[in-house]
Amino acid sequence: MPQNTFEAVRAEALFASSIQSSDQPTGVEVRGAVAATLRKFGIRGCAAAVAGEYGDHPDTACARMTWALATVRASYPVYVARDMLALAG
Repeated sequence: MPQNTFEAVRAEALFASSIQSSDQPTGVEVRGAVAATLRKFGIRGCAAAVAGEYGDHPDTACARMTWALATVRASYPVYVARDMLALAG
C-alpha cells in the first residue's frame, strides 16, 4: 500500500510509462519517466491507464504495480522531519 499520495501518483505514472521492469532503470531514469508520463497523461490519465490494465490484463497488472511501487520507493528519497531540522540547524 502506498505511504502517501505522491508515492501513489508516481507509481501509477511509472506503471503507465513505457519503462519495463526488465529494463532495470536507474533512479534518474525512473524519475524522468514519471515526470514525462505525468506531463503526457496527467494524474487522471495515469490512473485511467492503470485501471484499464487491471481490467484488460489483471494477471500481469498486479505484478507491474508491485514493481512500480517498489521502484518508486527506491528512486525517491524520503525525508523525515528530523532530517529537515538537522539540515536547517
